[in-house]
Amino acid sequence: MLEHGGRLRQAAAHYAIPLADWLDLSTGINPLGWPVPPLPAACWQRLPEDDDSLQEIAAAAYGHPAPLPLPGSQAAIQTLPYLLPAGPVAVLAPCYAEHAHAFVVAGRAPQRFAADQLEDVAGRAHVVVLANPNNPDGEVFAPQRLAAAAARLAAHGGWLVVDEAFGDATPELSLTGSVDALPRTLPENADNTIVLRSLGKFYGLAGARVGFALAPPALRNALRELIGPWPVSGPARLAAAGALADRDWQAATRARLARDSARLAALLAPFGAVRCTTLFCWLPLAEAPALHAALARRGILTRRFDDPCGLRFGLPGVEAEWQRLAAALAAIAKESVMEHVKEQGA
Repeated sequence: MLEHGGRLRQAAAHYAIPLADWLDLSTGINPLGWPVPPLPAACWQRLPEDDDSLQEIAAAAYGHPAPLPLPGSQAAIQTLPYLLPAGPVAVLAPCYAEHAHAFVVAGRAPQRFAADQLEDVAGRAHVVVLANPNNPDGEVFAPQRLAAAAARLAAHGGWLVVDEAFGDATPELSLTGSVDALPRTLPENADNTIVLRSLGKFYGLAGARVGFALAPPALRNALRELIGPWPVSGPARLAAAGALADRDWQAATRARLARDSARLAALLAPFGAVRCTTLFCWLPLAEAPALHAALARRGILTRRFDDPCGLRFGLPGVEAEWQRLAAALAAIAKESVMEHVKEQGA
């Protein structure tokens, strides 16, 4: 149950609560995602074509000349260890666990580093991997700091990989658009930054399995060859193009998510020092297992982490879900098992 969020069937079986009765806050996915319209029947009957409008729409959305469509950014995460240069690898800790796992599977044991060690590892690692905003703890990196780290890596042939799966809600933090604008004191071939984007979180289209790699041409082409033809289905391409082109929905959603994030932070504040992005809140807590179980007994699934110990809460959607979470937290706060939690958070 702890490997990824969204394992609702496992939770339903474990706690003997029907699947339909759960409030799933374990994934950080926008619960009010982009409304996919009915799709034409032909998209189910024909092979997807890569000369449709998707790449051009994604290029405008991401500020990159040639985003490579992927069957989710996970495809790049699993493939990049075989394409990036040999040598020391450093992965932010904590971070989305698949990054470190992919390098381990490729026979490249990564060093783990804390956010305040970025400049140090950029001076000696050959590959540096991080997420911005970071999952699960919500750490953020200024684009200028990341560009400086990329420049430092480029000085010895190193690469920077930035996972921006949660980045669409805060485009001001994104490196997209600045990938081709690293300091021009570097050689023209020193473009050594890879940015990964996903439609699963902000757009709420996790089931479509659509992501993009924004990378230099040679690496982009190598990645395309390894992943193979037709990586994104025709229906998923249509949904992705519609979502990426809908600027009015994006603007309204960013405003709503900011409000909802602040609301969630206020609900969690009595339990400890909470850190929120616009799509999830991180609650570091020694008693995370107890709080996780107490919520699960009430049919509310959160994402539990053991290292570091804490819970990640996604956003509720409709008002009834907000009220349900608020009532559950209030009830738990009164239970004797949580008295110690409140004292530790004070």
